[in-house]
Amino acid sequence: MRDQKATVGSARHSVRAVIANLLDALASKIRRARSDAPYLLYESRRFFLGRRIDGHPGFVSFEYKAPMNVNKTFRNVCWLWLCAFAVSIALTVRGQPDTNTMKKVASLPKTIVVLGDSIAAGMGVDPSEAYPALLQEKINSAGLNFTVVNAGVSGDTTADGLNRINWLLRRPIDVLILELGGNDGLRGFPVPTIATNLQMIIDRMKQKNPRAKIVIAGMRMPPNLGETYTTAYKNIFPELAKKNHAALVPFVLEGVGGKPELNQSDHVHPTAAGHRIVAENVWKVLKPVLAAPVRAE
Repeated sequence: MRDQKATVGSARHSVRAVIANLLDALASKIRRARSDAPYLLYESRRFFLGRRIDGHPGFVSFEYKAPMNVNKTFRNVCWLWLCAFAVSIALTVRGQPDTNTMKKVASLPKTIVVLGDSIAAGMGVDPSEAYPALLQEKINSAGLNFTVVNAGVSGDTTADGLNRINWLLRRPIDVLILELGGNDGLRGFPVPTIATNLQMIIDRMKQKNPRAKIVIAGMRMPPNLGETYTTAYKNIFPELAKKNHAALVPFVLEGVGGKPELNQSDHVHPTAAGHRIVAENVWKVLKPVLAAPVRAE
């Protein structure tokens, strides 16, 4: 029964995501219709989709300005919008998808987001050689229905990731690979600040999707930063994983860090060969996470 409820919940979550994409397209069409039609008087309209608005769980709003003398095409778009809204409410409040709908939704690929820095971004190598792309290849070879989204940005700190997570959460995330903190450590940022930022990212992920799985990619600092700092820094990642019941990659650069032949001239960023090792480090932890059943809320 718990698995059935989890399946139904996942189906409803995915159907709402499809409807959200439809509404995005409709909103774009509405904006084009607005720009093509001259008018002076507007009427404010607001519709809701089954997510969240103003702190109330379950709804998000879409607002636009519609001309009072709208043409036929514009009115048709509005009717489609209302129909999508009605379907969303029906799925959220009362019903559940029929068997065919559930099968179609279940066949949609789930999303893995790699929230990282220049290591994930693949600085200095072709994007197809960076470890997120290599993870996608491993996922495809394993026959798993997941799509990897590379959200790595060179130079990002944990604070930057915290600033970006809300934007990323506009779309459903089923698995979050959190690979941040390297730039914080190299700049000597306080360990408590790094840990707090990472925890806040995890909290927002859980708030948006309590059933999402989280993989924390651990990092280590060179010894020239001092034993006290490097030890405290290294402990951030296993402590966060334990606290949040998350999977842990102990050291994402294991077998790569400190090896000149696997790093670029800056001695920080992996070469293409180095990224293959990084991908294997992550895959050892990620594969069982993807194969595990989804937790019920």
